[in-house]
Amino acid sequence: MRKANHVKHYMFLVLLQIAVFSAGAQTAPRTLLRTGHLLDVKTGAEPADQTIIVTGDRITAVAPTASTPKQQGDTEIDLTHYTVMPGLIDVHTHLTGASANFDPYFELSMTPAKEAIIGVENAKVTLEAGFTTVRNVGANDYTDVALRDEINAGHIPGPHMQVSGPALGITGGHMDENLLPFEYHVHGQGVADGIPAVQHQVRENIKYGADLIKIGATGGVLSKGDDPQASQYTLEEMQAIVADAHRLGRKVAAHAHGAQGILFATEAGVDSIEHGSYINDEDIALMKKKGTYLVPTAYLIDWARQYANLPPLYAQKMKDVSVVEKANIRHAIESGVKIALGTDAAVYPHGLNAHEVDVYVNQFGMSPLQGIQTGTINAADLMGWTDRVGTLEPGKWADIIAIDGDPLKDVKILQHVNFVMKSGTVYKDETHKQ
Repeated sequence: MRKANHVKHYMFLVLLQIAVFSAGAQTAPRTLLRTGHLLDVKTGAEPADQTIIVTGDRITAVAPTASTPKQQGDTEIDLTHYTVMPGLIDVHTHLTGASANFDPYFELSMTPAKEAIIGVENAKVTLEAGFTTVRNVGANDYTDVALRDEINAGHIPGPHMQVSGPALGITGGHMDENLLPFEYHVHGQGVADGIPAVQHQVRENIKYGADLIKIGATGGVLSKGDDPQASQYTLEEMQAIVADAHRLGRKVAAHAHGAQGILFATEAGVDSIEHGSYINDEDIALMKKKGTYLVPTAYLIDWARQYANLPPLYAQKMKDVSVVEKANIRHAIESGVKIALGTDAAVYPHGLNAHEVDVYVNQFGMSPLQGIQTGTINAADLMGWTDRVGTLEPGKWADIIAIDGDPLKDVKILQHVNFVMKSGTVYKDETHKQ
């Protein structure tokens, strides 16, 4: 009899917990976003009069407005005069980098404290531009790790971030510090030569919070003493980097301008090629075979040509790259290489990220939908976050933007975002301005 009473008592407690949980679930506050048109970035469909239901930081339902009446406790947001779509994604940023300062010695004056403060400002600017997710590919002193953590803690506004910490590179290469003479013995923080050293650096970056690994496969443009077309890491070094990173659950992004470096990096198994200025048919064939993404960072050429006052140290390299890059990238796109949107923001001002889509569409021949997909479903796929971002579907983060007009008719309107929600919180609302 006593045992039966214990069972009844236990069952009562279980049922009570279920009832409390159910009541809590029923009374959880909801936000109803009433849309004019809702852009399905997978298909290009733009159904009218849809409602996105947000509970907490997640989308819980998407349905016709007529079938989603407001309930007690709901908050409504009127976006009925706007096109609503997923928050955009930029997979090549440097949020802790000051915008467009080309003084060769400016970087030497930067301290971790300055970079951290700059990062706070740039994170807000980027988010308000409609980019609710970014990959940060290169930052000194793990300032990007600190920035990500403070954003995630809700202390400052900013996009969701995957961060790399210091980029790995060879002695004297693009990722090294080559401005000071020998007696100063200054090296870039991610410099590592040889297989044991690069393995150690991968593990150290991960130890201090890196979500991915960035490497220098070739020389660069905004660096002293190196050639963008020249390979830097060997194939064997990059294979060691990729093997360790992938074993530890991190993807690898390779800065690569020159064709041989692109080939080595792709053969080594990197997940993305950043820039790809001198990409050729051999590179393209291997990238397609392996499913490697290309991140073009193409708008920076246009911006630099119009606005940048580059010192002679960098100007000729930028000129040489700009002569060939656009044609090569267009050829890669037409050949079927997968593209994810990346800007290299910091080389030009943060907040102009959406100009990259305009280049893809109006210079490279993508359709507007394809251009938008580079910054939504493609970028989410590259980051391994298709379960979180990239589309407006139940279960994903409530990362939502609204624009005045139809981006499938004119992608330039993405440069003027009127409304930004990230994880269910509104960070920008200019929908009621006269």
